[in-house]
Amino acid sequence: MKNLICICCPKGCHLTVDEKNDYKVSGNSCPRGAEYGRNEIINPVRTVTHTAKVNSHTHPRLSCKTDKAVPKKLMFDIIGEINKLVITPPVKTGQILIENVCKTDANVIATQSI
Repeated sequence: MKNLICICCPKGCHLTVDEKNDYKVSGNSCPRGAEYGRNEIINPVRTVTHTAKVNSHTHPRLSCKTDKAVPKKLMFDIIGEINKLVITPPVKTGQILIENVCKTDANVIATQSI
């Protein structure tokens, strides 16, 4: 049995996931909590947010994120790839900075324009 706190909404339901009983979730007050609990044990994913270096004196960093959730175990590999970037302006919000980062089918995109 694993205990989690659901992050799907502000309620923060205290979930219990029974790994030996087909990942049965209890403590949730909505179906999203049950799905979150199962997924968090079987294959946890996160959206990675970070900043990339910019070749500019006025804007030293550019905020960016993955355009979809990626396996949690790859977060630091993805951050390492973002740290290798040196962006030259101009950049538009939503512009792809790294395509298919770490072979996840997710792109790293700019979250601001400079």
